Order: sequence, then C-alpha cells, then structure tokens
Amino acid sequence: MRTIGLLGGMSWESTIPYYREINRYVAERLGGFHSARIAMWSVDFHRLEALASAGDWEEIGRILADRARRLEQAGADFIVLCTNTMHKVAPEIESAVDVPLLHIADAIGEAARESGIRTVGLLGTRFTMAEPFYRERLAMRHGLEVLVPTAEQREVVDRVIFHELVKGELLEESREAYVEIIDELAARGAEGVILGCTEIGMLVAPGDASIPLYDSAAIHARRAAELALSMPHGA
Repeated sequence: MRTIGLLGGMSWESTIPYYREINRYVAERLGGFHSARIAMWSVDFHRLEALASAGDWEEIGRILADRARRLEQAGADFIVLCTNTMHKVAPEIESAVDVPLLHIADAIGEAARESGIRTVGLLGTRFTMAEPFYRERLAMRHGLEVLVPTAEQREVVDRVIFHELVKGELLEESREAYVEIIDELAARGAEGVILGCTEIGMLVAPGDASIPLYDSAAIHARRAAELALSMPHGA
C-alpha cells in the first residue's frame, strides 16, 4: 500500500470526509483491521483565504509547495490537495516535489466521462467557477463542456461557501438556493453538476437534484484510496 500525502485544512470541515472516505474504502477492500497509510499536513486556512482575496496567488503557491515538500519528506508517495480552488497553484506544487499530485479535476473528469456525460455544470468558489485553471482542464483533458452559473448566482454560491460551509453551517435556505441553481444549469443543458468545492457535498445531496451530482471531495478521496492500493509499497 502506498502512503497518501493529504494537504488539507482548506477548510478543515471538508478535510474530515477525505480521511473518513479513504479509510472506509481501504477497510472495505482489504478487510480486517486495515486502514490507509496517510501523512497529513493541515494548514491555517485564515491566512490562505486572506491571500486569495488579495490576489496573492504567488505566496499561496509558495506556502503549499513547501507543505507538499514536507509531506514528501514524511514519506508520501503522492500528494492529494484537499480543495478545488487551491489547484490554481497546482503547477507550483508539482514543480516542488518528485512525487505525483493527484489532481482533483482529473478525478472528477474521469468520473464524469465514465458515466457517459459530456456537458456538466460547475459549482464552486468564485475562483473555480470564473477562472480557467479548472474549467479548461476539464475541457482540454476530458472533453467536457462546462457550464457555470450566472454572475449573480456565482455570488450566491461563493457567499454560502465562505460565510457558511467553511464554518460548518448548513442552512436550509442555502440548500434551496443551490438546488434552484442546479435546476437552472440542467435547463441549460447540463447532464450532471460538479460540486467543485469540497464543502458543497455537506449541503447538497444526490437526492436533492434531478441530474447526477459529482461530489468532488468524495470522488477525489476514493481515487486516492484506489491509487494507494494499486501497488504494494511497505506495510
């Protein structure tokens, strides 16, 4: 079993499901008392959020690259960045380590393609929805057409993430607002919707929507567990 390097804390609310889902999958696959080999570094999200709001992605890249190096030094065989938005600095992380980064957009793109859909809606932070780093990877590497909410809807989605979900607050009115946005994406042609912020899966469940929902945290975590089990590596 390989050792997974979890780079989390962005936010810690959504890092918990990563740890749980990875270990649950390993236990189901191997049985007995098996659990995953994991090294974890959890950052202080307050600082990174302030840097993102100020547009200082260079400093964010420096910080996360340093933490990824520390995970590699701790024995991680690959890195899992437990957030969608911070994949904006994935190139900086990849250039700082000699082990692979399991990119979240690739895990999502593969899951969507395997289910046979070609047009997806995307919910996430304002950075993930509006900037090209995530949408273009889905389009260029996985052949997906990506639809995003309107500018007004993006403000709602982003506000709920940063003012509620990262604090663990789950409000019914926010769930209803998200479902309405998902329904509108479906009306525009989305065959499924990517929950492209690792906290959104805490608020919206598959039963809330008329089309498939792709929970980025759950899919990313499962892919990490599968990769860890794909090759023997230590005890």
